[in-house]
Amino acid sequence: MLRVIITVVAFAALVAFSAVLAELTLTPSPASAEIAGSNLQPGRSLRQYAEDYTFLAACKQVGGNLLMGVPFGLILPVLVPRRARMVRVVALTAVVMVLVELAQGSIVEGRAFDVDDVIMNTSGALIGYLLLGRRIGRRFHALAEPPVRKDAPARSKPARSKPVMTKPATTKRKPADKKPADKKPADKKPTAKKPAVKKQTAKSGAAKSGAAKKPSLRKSGSAGGPSWTERLARRR
Repeated sequence: MLRVIITVVAFAALVAFSAVLAELTLTPSPASAEIAGSNLQPGRSLRQYAEDYTFLAACKQVGGNLLMGVPFGLILPVLVPRRARMVRVVALTAVVMVLVELAQGSIVEGRAFDVDDVIMNTSGALIGYLLLGRRIGRRFHALAEPPVRKDAPARSKPARSKPVMTKPATTKRKPADKKPADKKPADKKPTAKKPAVKKQTAKSGAAKSGAAKKPSLRKSGSAGGPSWTERLARRR
């Protein structure tokens, strides 16, 4: 209900401002019929205000054109949609002021089309929007949103379920009996054979010592007597 009331009030204010704007801009001015001339070059009128007008007269012309566009920046934020609100406000103000200037140059006596007036009126609407109109538009559109209860738990966004990747069922195969691999003998390096050392046993030692003790049979007798062969021959 509050939004409807605010919308109606804003629309009524826009209509009232349009009537005032028409009174200020579409009123004939026969005194300036010889002076008035159309201006299609941006900045030309501003240079004329600075060179030919006094400081107070120049401020009156520039300030009046800026203030004429401020109401658009305060009222239109309530009536236009929320998306791209600033662009819509500036565009609508420019379109309205171009139509007003065209009416001045074609219908109204003593007035002419001036592109500098359109630029200053649009700039005034932008200034009004940035100073106050943006806040008014935000609060108005916030009324359409449902109030959030403090006691109510915050709604959590449902978690997106990730797709589960299922592996295809595979039959397990029994490992085949592996035969032990024949181990290859490691290549041995040929080693030089050491000469076998013959161990002298105790028996061999004793045999050698016994052989040394046996008397040797001498064929010849001793120097002192006959030999044993001679003695044997005598006995026979």
